[in-house]
Amino acid sequence: MAAAELGNISDRRCYMMIEGRYGLPKLLIQDAGLNSGFMIPQYTTAALVTENKTLCFPASADSVPTSLGQEDHVSMGSISGRKLHQVLGNLEYIPAVELLYAAQAVDFRRPLRSAAVIEAVHKFTREKVSFAAADRIFATDIAALHTIIADHSIVRVANHVAHAQNINLNGPYHELFRLS
Repeated sequence: MAAAELGNISDRRCYMMIEGRYGLPKLLIQDAGLNSGFMIPQYTTAALVTENKTLCFPASADSVPTSLGQEDHVSMGSISGRKLHQVLGNLEYIPAVELLYAAQAVDFRRPLRSAAVIEAVHKFTREKVSFAAADRIFATDIAALHTIIADHSIVRVANHVAHAQNINLNGPYHELFRLS
């Protein structure tokens, strides 16, 4: 349930970035209406979040008697493990979409600059995917960003800059930087 909720929070941040508030254009693209922009990737996060919530239904609630009635309650632990594996797999894709959105949002805020760690993560992200000036298929972008999340290379980039800047990784968010 905690993993599913992390995905839900990430999806909500994605949604907020496409609303057209906070000085960002609607759908994170110029000429929204002519372009659907980042609307479809948010459908993806919403679908994955919904699937994860469904997978959180306890497997043990669906136990049936087995072994000619000798086993009247089966733990269903293996099914719970499979469901958790799927939730975690889905969870890697949701922040990949959020990273795609965040990079686009940062580009719309230029010439303003962010903190060194954010700038480094943005630069690394842009080495994998380019700014979207018009509609395109985002599946390849999402796959590329999923890779840098799954292999923790994005965390290594953030760690490297944080250490170089003497940023205290023992603060309230230190666990985010200790995933690798």
